[in-house]
Amino acid sequence: MAHVVALNSPMPSVHLWVAEVSDWALSDVPLADPDEVATFVTQKRREEHLSGRWLLGEGLKRLGEVDLSAIEVVRSEARAPSLEFIQGAWRRTPLPRISIAHSQGCVFLALSPPDLQVGIDAEPLERTLAANAFDMMAKGEELAYLLKHPSLAMRWWTGKEAVQKALGLGMHLNPRDIEIPIGDGIKEISIENSKIQLEYWQEKDYHLSLATTHARPAETTPEDRLLEETRLAMEVNPEWGVGCNTLRNNL
Repeated sequence: MAHVVALNSPMPSVHLWVAEVSDWALSDVPLADPDEVATFVTQKRREEHLSGRWLLGEGLKRLGEVDLSAIEVVRSEARAPSLEFIQGAWRRTPLPRISIAHSQGCVFLALSPPDLQVGIDAEPLERTLAANAFDMMAKGEELAYLLKHPSLAMRWWTGKEAVQKALGLGMHLNPRDIEIPIGDGIKEISIENSKIQLEYWQEKDYHLSLATTHARPAETTPEDRLLEETRLAMEVNPEWGVGCNTLRNNL
């Protein structure tokens, strides 16, 4: 059993954990999709994915969600993961927003309230980024600043990755189009119509960045619509109920 360690979250409403990447059996990770796991070419990618899904399950349990069999991980068109109750579970309780990062044998998990999209990224303190790669993630004045202060490169790198994840876009959002303000403390970044809160810190020998933004309204499911139609029908006619009239007439 891998050891789960809680991290010091700079945002009280967001829960953070880290665990070592391990070689999990598929049967031990209820939130893993066997079809997705079967597509991984390397053992490293398989272990990272299964460890992330395992840590996600452990985080949900710590927040009181014990029945993982009723939950699945789905992906958006941009491959951003999110949680949903499986069809037929008939549960409407909002689920947390999630973000997972992998780095040098560790997996990191962020769980935020349903109304807050979240992104986390981490890199080891000893890792450096070559200056000739700076123009892949920055431009203009930001690039000029990084070239003068190369020691801050990983701070910028993890911050931009966290923002990409919080917006659910990944590399569909060019990191050069994300400009991170200089200085310490929580920063606010505006990208189109989104305002993102970004925090950077160091812990457990890692650079860590956490980004959050207000979540878009969740799309309704067929079960949601059926439950809402049932509620409205019962408000119009309190005597109405599924099967109730038939039962009453037979008494």
